[in-house]
Amino acid sequence: MGNNAWSTLIRPGGKWSGNIGRGKLLRFTALEAGANVSLLLYNADDLTERYNMPDTLKAQHTAHLTRGHTLMSDNGRVLAAIVQDSLGWHDTISAYSTRGATDAKYGLTRYQEERNEWLRSGEENFAVELMRCGLGVRDLVPNINLFAKVSCDDSGEMRYDASHCPAGATVTLRTEMDVVLILSNTPNPLDPSASYPSVPVKLEVLSAEEEVGLDDYCVNYRPENLRAYENTWAYYALRRNG
Repeated sequence: MGNNAWSTLIRPGGKWSGNIGRGKLLRFTALEAGANVSLLLYNADDLTERYNMPDTLKAQHTAHLTRGHTLMSDNGRVLAAIVQDSLGWHDTISAYSTRGATDAKYGLTRYQEERNEWLRSGEENFAVELMRCGLGVRDLVPNINLFAKVSCDDSGEMRYDASHCPAGATVTLRTEMDVVLILSNTPNPLDPSASYPSVPVKLEVLSAEEEVGLDDYCVNYRPENLRAYENTWAYYALRRNG
């Protein structure tokens, strides 16, 4: 799956952001059961272009993500694709944790008293990392929750599957554009656990071994995927030749 280039550990409650080039593999590994990593993606060369949840889901006729699915932008291009997945389901609909909900569920904590042991929310982690990347809270969009399974029952109630993610679960994304990746290792908003349940997650950034072509699994997963890839390839062809 490529040569290991770089890795980091995202600790419980932790956050991370960085620019990652096109043609990289982002391998996430849950080091304990019950992981949840909230993820945002932006075009590194045009921060106004970002992951678009509605287009991603409707184009691929799904409400969750797994191998073969692409993460489409609001310009109809492919920011990244899921090329490996040991779970078969990653949440797209339950959003990120907020300060108020975190306090209500796990108890009030503040940095002034708890220092680094205070319980962070996805909302705050995203706000900090967005600012570091030249963005702001107005650039917050619906996110992806890696490792989490949230489904809807026949009455429309959203259900969180607490047994979905075992220790050692992995999912790998392949970057199809130069991207800004923003991560928050904070609880899924629907996790019923009475204790703050984030677990350590390892991120490895590797080089993809092969060029993406017309025979690629993700390209052919849906007809709409091919069109999004064609838009992406044209974007980079024009940038190279401009």
